[in-house]
Amino acid sequence: MSDTSAPGIALRDEPGRPGLPAGSPDVHISVVICAYTADRWAVMREACRAVQDQLAHADELIVVIDHNEELLHRATSHVDGARVVPNSQTRGLSGARNSGVAASAQGVVVFLDDDAVPRAGWLESIRSLFAEDAVAVVGTRVIPKWQGSRAPSWFPEEFGWVVGCGYRGQPTSRAAIRNPIGASMAIRRTALLSAGGFTSEVGRVGALPVGCEETEFCIRLSEQHPELAVIFTPDAAVDHFVPVERQTLRYFLRRCFHEGRSKRAVARLRGKAQALSAEKHYVKVTLPAALARGISPRSILREPASPARACAVLAGLTATVWGYVTAGSTYGSSAR
Repeated sequence: MSDTSAPGIALRDEPGRPGLPAGSPDVHISVVICAYTADRWAVMREACRAVQDQLAHADELIVVIDHNEELLHRATSHVDGARVVPNSQTRGLSGARNSGVAASAQGVVVFLDDDAVPRAGWLESIRSLFAEDAVAVVGTRVIPKWQGSRAPSWFPEEFGWVVGCGYRGQPTSRAAIRNPIGASMAIRRTALLSAGGFTSEVGRVGALPVGCEETEFCIRLSEQHPELAVIFTPDAAVDHFVPVERQTLRYFLRRCFHEGRSKRAVARLRGKAQALSAEKHYVKVTLPAALARGISPRSILREPASPARACAVLAGLTATVWGYVTAGSTYGSSAR
């Protein structure tokens, strides 16, 4: 598809070529954390401290508050070492990220969820990859940190994306990917400007479990600049907090359903082939392997919960497909 419409981002510098660092040959980083609720205050402060411990000279930390005046005042007063700004665009994660990019000054923008805490070496691992001119987007490992210490026994590892984390079937070594997991990803600033930033027609708004804004962006970027690389690295990692309310079967199915609806919106914007390119292998290879493991006698003897995980795989796939089928051609703009 040729449509390249997306919200404009007024950046401080005029863009150079999308694949080249802006200004200095050194790679300087702006870390952007977007927050919308005070419920994550403690883990957000932990995330900020972990980022600040890894910032190099000229790096910066920006905290974007998404249309929450009380949280904006609290963060401005109590988050030291960061610039706190409001989301000046449409409410939701896409608008908040665009606002963070507009406030940023450095050549690489790293997006971190407000409930994800970087591990040691996270920022330097990301920085090293952007020394390669062709690299435009980097995704990292996102490791679930389950409240209660472990995942529910029925939860299949193949569905880690339901809670915004890595999943079985992802690459385990450095590899080219279609899009990263949004909880921890880095994008060259000139690429963000060239492609137009994140569109508000997809993406999470508050607690509504939708997504795919990074998928749509990366497809759009690749359409415009096929020479640029989107890569995954296992050398950088964050721990992504998963609260108990996201560990229920109800949330699992609801998130799968809305993922299907989000994919339908991406298909409408960027075309079905691109929107479902990674999902074809996932459905044809990853999920059948999960089902086979779940119902094998050896697995059942070793792990009695294996059949429950197999059932969850089928239920999750069904909910996702149902969300896609029932979304309708106008889902995305009408959902907001």
